[in-house]
Amino acid sequence: MHRSAQGAGTDRTDLYQDITDKIITELEAGRVPWVQPWSAARAPLDMPHNAASQARYSGINIVILWDAVITNGFSTNAFLTFRQALAAGGHVRKGERGTTVVYAKPFTPAEEKRRAAAEGREAARVPMLKRFTVFNTDQCDDLPAEICAPPPPVAEGIILPAAEALIKATRADFRIGGDQAFYAPGFDYVQVPRPEAYFEPVNWHRTAFHELGHWTGHPSRLGRDLSGAFGSTDYGREELVAEMAGAFVCASLGIAPTVRHADYLGSWLAIIREDKRAIVRAASAASKAADFILGFRECAEADTMQTAGNDGAADPAFARRAA
Repeated sequence: MHRSAQGAGTDRTDLYQDITDKIITELEAGRVPWVQPWSAARAPLDMPHNAASQARYSGINIVILWDAVITNGFSTNAFLTFRQALAAGGHVRKGERGTTVVYAKPFTPAEEKRRAAAEGREAARVPMLKRFTVFNTDQCDDLPAEICAPPPPVAEGIILPAAEALIKATRADFRIGGDQAFYAPGFDYVQVPRPEAYFEPVNWHRTAFHELGHWTGHPSRLGRDLSGAFGSTDYGREELVAEMAGAFVCASLGIAPTVRHADYLGSWLAIIREDKRAIVRAASAASKAADFILGFRECAEADTMQTAGNDGAADPAFARRAA
């Protein structure tokens, strides 16, 4: 995933293939690229973002840039382009190699234009991946301190309350109990066993956000296809989306992500080998799902502050769901 910029004339299908080949290599080696070994990383757990605009990268770019952070031992998840570094008053050090990220630009092929004109309809647009190169702030000199400083570590004791408040803020029908974790699309509810059922309590949170990843796919929300039968390709695609969405949400909350369903590894490999665009589509859908969940964070933070102001009183609504 970490490579120098390619020529602008490279065929767009090669870009999908480059990304897919790298993901396959990682999965075949037993490494899941959207679940990084943060314990060995220099950078604090964080989502990759543009150091100049503070905008978060999304979709497959999250996976690409996390790989760059781990592989190169960067101390931050902040990136910017060569020109952005100059505009900020700094510069990329001579000899540094950037990381290629992508964006989808709508494009209408000439043949589609001709067919649409002949059929009297509007021409369809398809996404065309474009490349550009970014550099980690560690690869730059003379940047302002506010740009290159790593984010402060998450305060001890804040991760679990923040996760609890976010779940509550989604207003999902979130049930705690039983011995299985699942999302029921027909009845639109999530069920996760009690935290005591998990050998490591943090895994309860990882599981919860995986299942909420599925919850975002309901027709009233992001409208993904949730009809795939267990073991089918469609089922495997949705599991891949939920795995990545859960990892993205966990990272955003400072919870180290992990693989919730490693037994699906074979099916994920089959899916992305068959379709070189599959991993890009899955990462895009996962990013949208994570953004949908995290969109409730402002309400969650307000609830957390209100609870803290009530002399530490427990939240009765959440307690009822946990009963």
